[in-house]
Amino acid sequence: MADIYGFTAKTIDGANQPLADYRDKVLLVVNVASKCGLTPQYDALQKIHAEYADKGFAVLGFPCNQFAGQEPGSDADVKAFCSTSYGVTFPMFSKIDVNGTGKAPLYAWLTEQATQPDGPGDIKWNFAKFVVGRNGRCWRASRPHVSLRARGPPEHRERARRLSGPARPADARACASARGALPSRGSQETDP
Repeated sequence: MADIYGFTAKTIDGANQPLADYRDKVLLVVNVASKCGLTPQYDALQKIHAEYADKGFAVLGFPCNQFAGQEPGSDADVKAFCSTSYGVTFPMFSKIDVNGTGKAPLYAWLTEQATQPDGPGDIKWNFAKFVVGRNGRCWRASRPHVSLRARGPPEHRERARRLSGPARPADARACASARGALPSRGSQETDP
């Protein structure tokens, strides 16, 4: 599959959701768990979703129980936990596998993409993040501990740019789209 728009995923309420409904949005696709040390990331995910949803951005949460059994409940349990504990309003989907033979087709596609900085391969833990550009192509994968606000002083952004190597043209377009949807908070500075 060339882009994310060819996939359909089951929502946490059991409806089939064509991901083509998110066309022309920047997406942050995250495998989540409610009994993980990283679970407080739900707060940051909700904040970034709320702040940028009207600018063409969406967080998509995919619960997964493959890492130390840290998402043991039913979809109804997950939904209740997310809404009462973190006020989650971003789209949540039915529990899936992100690795192994039962890997969901979406995650099979995401984990075979040549993304920066992690590249293709299995998900290592809960809260791994994939950024999908407005063109539907995955252009970035981040480890679970990576902050959602990876901006910082210009010298840090420059170092990250040098380490990630040259961008492919499709990546550059997706990156430019994401930067347009996710401006720096409280800063007049624009990303280079």
